[in-house]
Amino acid sequence: MSIQVYIVSQDRVVYQGEADLVTLPGIEGEMGVMGGHAPLLTSLSFGVITVKGADDHVFTVAGGIAEIQPEIITILADAAEDIKEINIERAEAAKRRAEELLEQLPSQDTDDYLSIEAALRRSNLRLEAVRRFKRDKPYHNSGNEN
Repeated sequence: MSIQVYIVSQDRVVYQGEADLVTLPGIEGEMGVMGGHAPLLTSLSFGVITVKGADDHVFTVAGGIAEIQPEIITILADAAEDIKEINIERAEAAKRRAEELLEQLPSQDTDDYLSIEAALRRSNLRLEAVRRFKRDKPYHNSGNEN
Protein backbone atom coordinates (compact mmCIF):
# COMPACT_ATOMS: atom_id res chain seq x y z
CA MET A 1 0.00 0.00 0.00
CA SER A 2 1.50 3.34 -1.03
CA ILE A 3 1.29 6.68 0.72
CA GLN A 4 0.99 10.18 -0.79
CA VAL A 5 3.95 12.39 0.20
CA TYR A 6 4.19 16.18 0.34
CA ILE A 7 7.41 17.90 1.40
CA VAL A 8 6.95 21.64 1.73
CA SER A 9 9.54 24.21 2.79
CA GLN A 10 8.85 27.83 3.68
CA ASP A 11 9.04 28.98 0.08
CA ARG A 12 8.01 26.05 -2.14
CA VAL A 13 6.74 22.52 -2.61
CA VAL A 14 9.95 20.47 -2.61
CA TYR A 15 8.33 17.12 -3.48
CA GLN A 16 4.92 15.69 -4.22
CA GLY A 17 4.34 12.06 -5.14
CA GLU A 18 3.66 8.51 -4.00
CA ALA A 19 5.97 6.28 -2.00
CA ASP A 20 6.13 2.78 -0.62
CA LEU A 21 8.30 3.90 2.32
CA VAL A 22 9.36 7.26 3.73
CA THR A 23 12.11 7.53 6.33
CA LEU A 24 12.49 10.74 8.25
CA PRO A 25 14.57 12.12 11.13
CA GLY A 26 12.22 12.42 14.08
CA ILE A 27 13.52 14.12 17.19
CA GLU A 28 13.59 10.74 18.95
CA GLY A 29 15.40 9.03 16.03
CA GLU A 30 14.82 7.88 12.48
CA MET A 31 11.36 6.56 11.69
CA GLY A 32 9.83 4.76 8.73
CA VAL A 33 6.34 5.42 7.43
CA MET A 34 4.31 3.26 5.05
CA GLY A 35 0.73 3.45 3.83
CA GLY A 36 -1.78 2.58 6.54
CA HIS A 37 0.34 4.16 9.31
CA ALA A 38 -1.50 5.29 12.43
CA PRO A 39 -2.11 9.06 12.60
CA LEU A 40 0.84 10.89 14.15
CA LEU A 41 2.22 14.39 14.48
CA THR A 42 5.98 14.60 15.10
CA SER A 43 8.75 17.17 15.16
CA LEU A 44 11.69 16.70 12.81
CA SER A 45 15.37 17.05 13.51
CA PHE A 46 18.15 17.97 11.08
CA GLY A 47 18.68 14.97 8.81
CA VAL A 48 17.79 13.11 5.67
CA ILE A 49 14.39 12.12 4.32
CA THR A 50 14.28 9.21 1.90
CA VAL A 51 11.28 8.54 -0.30
CA LYS A 52 11.29 5.04 -1.75
CA GLY A 53 8.94 4.01 -4.50
CA ALA A 54 9.01 3.65 -8.28
CA ASP A 55 11.73 6.32 -8.17
CA ASP A 56 13.76 6.91 -5.03
CA HIS A 57 14.45 10.44 -3.79
CA VAL A 58 16.63 11.87 -1.01
CA PHE A 59 16.17 15.24 0.70
CA THR A 60 17.89 17.14 3.46
CA VAL A 61 15.65 18.67 6.10
CA ALA A 62 16.54 21.22 8.76
CA GLY A 63 13.76 20.79 11.28
CA GLY A 64 10.01 21.07 10.94
CA ILE A 65 7.01 18.85 11.57
CA ALA A 66 5.44 15.84 9.88
CA GLU A 67 1.75 15.03 9.95
CA ILE A 68 1.17 11.37 9.18
CA GLN A 69 -2.21 9.96 8.20
CA PRO A 70 -2.91 6.44 6.86
CA GLU A 71 -2.87 7.60 3.21
CA ILE A 72 -0.83 10.83 3.30
CA ILE A 73 2.25 12.30 4.94
CA THR A 74 2.76 16.05 4.94
CA ILE A 75 6.18 17.36 5.92
CA LEU A 76 6.35 21.07 6.75
CA ALA A 77 10.08 21.73 6.83
CA ASP A 78 11.93 24.74 8.13
CA ALA A 79 14.27 24.09 5.17
CA ALA A 80 14.34 21.16 2.74
CA GLU A 81 16.26 20.40 -0.42
CA ASP A 82 16.56 17.55 -2.90
CA ILE A 83 20.20 16.45 -2.79
CA LYS A 84 20.28 16.64 -6.59
CA GLU A 85 19.88 20.42 -6.21
CA ILE A 86 22.75 20.87 -3.76
CA ASN A 87 25.66 22.87 -5.14
CA ILE A 88 28.70 21.42 -3.38
CA GLU A 89 30.89 24.48 -3.95
CA ARG A 90 28.25 26.82 -2.49
CA ALA A 91 27.71 24.53 0.51
CA GLU A 92 31.46 24.40 1.19
CA ALA A 93 31.73 28.19 0.86
CA ALA A 94 28.79 28.65 3.27
CA LYS A 95 30.46 26.29 5.73
CA ARG A 96 33.74 28.25 5.58
CA ARG A 97 31.91 31.57 6.04
CA ALA A 98 29.98 30.27 9.05
CA GLU A 99 33.14 28.86 10.65
CA GLU A 100 34.95 32.19 10.16
CA LEU A 101 32.03 34.18 11.60
CA LEU A 102 31.79 31.90 14.64
CA GLU A 103 35.49 32.46 15.36
CA GLN A 104 35.01 36.25 15.21
CA LEU A 105 32.03 36.45 17.59
CA PRO A 106 32.92 37.56 21.11
CA SER A 107 30.23 35.51 22.86
CA GLN A 108 28.27 32.29 22.37
CA ASP A 109 25.25 33.83 24.07
CA THR A 110 24.13 36.00 21.16
CA ASP A 111 21.34 35.45 18.67
CA ASP A 112 23.92 35.92 15.93
CA TYR A 113 25.90 32.98 17.29
CA LEU A 114 22.84 30.73 17.23
CA SER A 115 21.87 31.62 13.66
CA ILE A 116 25.45 31.20 12.41
CA GLU A 117 25.70 27.88 14.23
CA ALA A 118 22.44 26.76 12.54
CA ALA A 119 23.85 27.80 9.14
CA LEU A 120 26.96 25.73 9.83
CA ARG A 121 24.81 22.74 10.78
CA ARG A 122 22.81 23.06 7.55
CA SER A 123 26.01 23.27 5.47
CA ASN A 124 27.45 20.20 7.17
CA LEU A 125 24.17 18.31 6.68
CA ARG A 126 24.05 19.17 2.98
CA LEU A 127 27.67 18.14 2.40
CA GLU A 128 27.28 14.88 4.33
CA ALA A 129 24.09 13.99 2.44
CA VAL A 130 25.80 14.52 -0.92
CA ARG A 131 28.76 12.39 0.18
CA ARG A 132 26.54 9.65 1.56
CA PHE A 133 24.08 9.45 -1.31
CA LYS A 134 26.50 10.15 -4.21
CA ARG A 135 24.58 12.23 -6.69
CA ASP A 136 25.99 10.44 -9.73
CA LYS A 137 24.48 7.07 -8.70
CA PRO A 138 20.87 5.97 -8.40
CA TYR A 139 19.59 6.32 -4.84
CA HIS A 140 18.66 2.69 -4.50
CA ASN A 141 21.20 -0.04 -4.06
CA SER A 142 20.99 -2.32 -7.09
CA GLY A 143 23.67 -4.60 -5.71
CA ASN A 144 26.02 -3.72 -8.59
CA GLU A 145 28.07 -1.01 -6.91
CA ASN A 146 31.63 -0.63 -8.17
